[in-house]
Amino acid sequence: MTSTARGAGRAIGLLVGVAADRLLGDPARWHPVAGFGSSAAAVQRLVYRDRRWAGVGHVGLLVGGTTLLGMVVEKCSATTPIRILATAAATFVVLGGRSLEREARTISAQLLAGDLAAAREQVTHLVGRDTSELDAAEITRATIESVAENTADAVVSPLLWGAVAGVPGLLAYRAANTLDAMIGHRSPRYLRFGWAAARLDDLANFVPARVSVVLIAVCAPVVAGPPRAAVAAARRDGPGHPSPNAGPVEAAFAGALGRTLGGVNVYRGQVEDRGTLGDGPPPDVADIARVARLSAAVSGMSAVVAAVVALVLGRRR
Repeated sequence: MTSTARGAGRAIGLLVGVAADRLLGDPARWHPVAGFGSSAAAVQRLVYRDRRWAGVGHVGLLVGGTTLLGMVVEKCSATTPIRILATAAATFVVLGGRSLEREARTISAQLLAGDLAAAREQVTHLVGRDTSELDAAEITRATIESVAENTADAVVSPLLWGAVAGVPGLLAYRAANTLDAMIGHRSPRYLRFGWAAARLDDLANFVPARVSVVLIAVCAPVVAGPPRAAVAAARRDGPGHPSPNAGPVEAAFAGALGRTLGGVNVYRGQVEDRGTLGDGPPPDVADIARVARLSAAVSGMSAVVAAVVALVLGRRR
């Protein structure tokens, strides 16, 4: 198989996987990512030590094993149709765009119906912060910030890694991102053990987060937002966020929406000030539908970009 054919197969596979995600969303049961999470938790119980070196070994074993699996799958994909199918299946497994938007719209409907208890429970599917005391305005902000961050984490980043590294890139990225969500936070238990997971996720998302800012600016007119405002907010407010990657992305969404995001959140009893992102009034419930629309537009644009990158890299090889 020529390099051009591999690039074309990879590009088509990515687009087919994106289409499958748009049509089906995440499976309710037997999701491979959930299975990986359960396996990672089992391994953690065996290897946990309150040391960085233990976390490095934990991440190396799980991400390395997942990467090896992806390499075996690609090695066995000898023909273009099989390669397309393998890439499409891996893409479908690691993406979360459709489910992300579905969760946001469900929360919007619950808030509009005045069911605050249901909205507090539903938003836990998206965020790691304490939601038990959140009011409607705080739930709205939490939802919009999570949709913004996860548009990059669950759509743009995996697609770009798939374009550059195929099935191994898709699976390795999702493994690293899942481990970061599980142990990459600053609780007393994971401050040292989760250090490697957090740093690897920061590294894996650094370039995709900046690409996401560009895509958000390009798609800003979908929600009547000025592209310039998205870029300006990302450059001005992104660096003040605790996350080097979530900050620019959330700020770009805030600029595109013409709303102010950020503020104080509580994570596992720890208070964290994430600064102010964007300009304008605080978001209201109607802005959840707007952020879902912008997220869908960015997701579609990132699929096109990833396919083009796969084709270009295939020809160069």
